[in-house]
Amino acid sequence: MLRLFLCILPALIIGGCSLSAGVEDHGSPQGSLRIVTWNVQALFDGSQTGTEYSEYLNEAGWAEDKFSARVNAIAQAIGRIADGVPDIIALEEIENSPCLEAIAQSDLSKYGYGYTFFSKNKGASLGIGVLSRIPFTETRVHGMVWDQETAPRPVLELWLRPEDTPLVLFVCHWKSKLGGDDNTETLRRASARVILRRIREIRAEYPNVPAVIMGDLNENYDEFYRRDRKILSALLPDDPDAADFIRADFIPADYIGTGTGNGENFLILSSEKPPAASYVDSSIPAFYSPWGQELQKGSYYYKNDWETIDHFLLSEQFFDRAGWDFSSCRVLDQEPFVNAKGIPDTYSPRTGQGLSDHLPLMLVLTNY
Repeated sequence: MLRLFLCILPALIIGGCSLSAGVEDHGSPQGSLRIVTWNVQALFDGSQTGTEYSEYLNEAGWAEDKFSARVNAIAQAIGRIADGVPDIIALEEIENSPCLEAIAQSDLSKYGYGYTFFSKNKGASLGIGVLSRIPFTETRVHGMVWDQETAPRPVLELWLRPEDTPLVLFVCHWKSKLGGDDNTETLRRASARVILRRIREIRAEYPNVPAVIMGDLNENYDEFYRRDRKILSALLPDDPDAADFIRADFIPADYIGTGTGNGENFLILSSEKPPAASYVDSSIPAFYSPWGQELQKGSYYYKNDWETIDHFLLSEQFFDRAGWDFSSCRVLDQEPFVNAKGIPDTYSPRTGQGLSDHLPLMLVLTNY
């Protein structure tokens, strides 16, 4: 029997100070907000606790000096982002809160990242961290268990009120495809279900608050097509074939049972502004994906091909000119994030060279 269990997990919030005198304000200009998501590829500190990957053990040559050098390289790369540093930075594959704090206290400290948030599952190697120049007004951490299997990372729910205008971020690092695309799909759909359920709850109480789903979802925006339209993936297009697939396999959204049906374990992606579903049931929310629109090519290079597994997905409230609105989105495919071949400059723990096997994405919002 398949059952989905949701739980609120403990999290660590570090920092909390406000911007002070001496802090350089090189963030977004008044009326705009810049948000970055970046999988930084296994940022482990220099201490050994037993959950590290083998190449990050002390006996493999990993030590505090390599960690410090890597933190400095990451900070310098963020500081060199064209048009100024982001206001909010979500980092996937962070070992612990001290790693996040080290970045906040690096060369980036002059920009006032005084608010940080980190969480990971107990016993896990890596988690998710967020640096922010803006205080969080509310935080939640959602864990998922599906058929007695726990999703490897939680979903972070962060509420902010920049310029007195609220928005909510869902920061994610969904299950990878290690173990097989189809075999791992249930855990990605479990994460999608948690987010969809929370968005329905938020809309019932705060119908005008926009939501961003962001992070490494380990699924391409066109996953349904890449897999020959033969499986319900966690990300589905607003497409007649996908709609037929959903109807054939549908069970009510609030039902948790033996589960041959999908129970809305997916997010509908739209290329429309504002996003709207034309083929699936109109009660299912749709989210705008910049991939195939503002974003081309990819953010992750695997087996000589680009993938689009890093995402910003935006609710329809970002297109009503009544608060925070979508302005632009781009892949940060500039040096030092890319190498001479124009692909991600993968980090090597042996040599200490490179940055990450993923490229960051930057979202720009405008406040009306």
